[in-house]
Amino acid sequence: MLATWTLVAALALAPATGTELPAPVAVPSAGEVMHVPDELRDEVMRRVVLPGGSRDEKLERLAGYVFGDDGLALQYDNEVTRTVAEVYRDRKANCLSFTLLFVALAREAGLEAQVQEVGEVLAWYEDDGVIYNANHVNVGVRTSAQWQVVDVDTNILAARNRPRGIEDRRAMAHFHNNRAAEAMAAGNMVAAHALLRASLEDDPDFVPALNNLGVLLLREGNTEAAEKAYMGALRRNGEHAATLSNLVALYKRTGDVRQQQRYEWRLDKVQRTDPFHQFMLALECENRSDYDCAIAHYRRAIQLQGEQHQFHFGLARVYFLAGDLSRAQRELGRAYTLGGTEQVRSVYRQKLESLRRWHEQASSQFDP
Repeated sequence: MLATWTLVAALALAPATGTELPAPVAVPSAGEVMHVPDELRDEVMRRVVLPGGSRDEKLERLAGYVFGDDGLALQYDNEVTRTVAEVYRDRKANCLSFTLLFVALAREAGLEAQVQEVGEVLAWYEDDGVIYNANHVNVGVRTSAQWQVVDVDTNILAARNRPRGIEDRRAMAHFHNNRAAEAMAAGNMVAAHALLRASLEDDPDFVPALNNLGVLLLREGNTEAAEKAYMGALRRNGEHAATLSNLVALYKRTGDVRQQQRYEWRLDKVQRTDPFHQFMLALECENRSDYDCAIAHYRRAIQLQGEQHQFHFGLARVYFLAGDLSRAQRELGRAYTLGGTEQVRSVYRQKLESLRRWHEQASSQFDP
């Protein structure tokens, strides 16, 4: 579900494979990225526009066409960031490619649509059984009353911020940055450089691209230039955890202990005030059955961002595992109250009823 690839030092320290660089790839323009093939445009006209109706009805028909089995029936694929035409050809998309496709089609249907940055989110993937945080984008479409959000990723657990609409040039910065990371992973350093230059031309302040440029330069052995790129990223966002982590790795590699310790301190300060990081630490503690540790980190996450129902549910789960049924019931009740949708609240309602029965049975065993 990664919308924006933000690389960390592990990749920077990996040696480039092979002795010859692959041929560079073309850098697609914004027009090429967003181009809607004629047959796709005709289908949107037939299925979405011609039936008429309100903007809400058109949006509903467009979503039905994009998601439905009798429409595009897109499959999620995080391996490649595709253009709109490539998504249509392959019927596959990651969250960024899906977002670009939906925005392009919504505009073809006469709707006002934009790419939205959500920032960091917590995501769950059943294939891997892992919860982790990453950057994410989705679609905003203006209907009769308000902006509606369309999101391809149903595995999002929690978002740090509300979606924020961005201009098309910044959306292209996302696209070229992703393509650069994919080129770097394939060993095509020439293409990665060209794509990162394009991303920074789209938006000179795009921190993920500055960070990834540092990764690329360090991988090529240009420590001084890599440090300069990382510093450029931090000037724009002094709390960018990936860049801070990469700087720690760079100074560790060069043996600059003073600078390494300085940026380790800054990274630790950011992570101590990051509810998502505290949530991840809690999960790690929980997985090794260190419940006191997990409770401390869940409570810290709640202290920092208490409206996230997932944090309360995690704390309830650990209290239950630790045998503290009263506190588990209390936190589960809070998770239920904060649940964002009826579907979420229904799940918590069932768990809360089960826990109440369990608590009553446990209490009755000690009655005189």
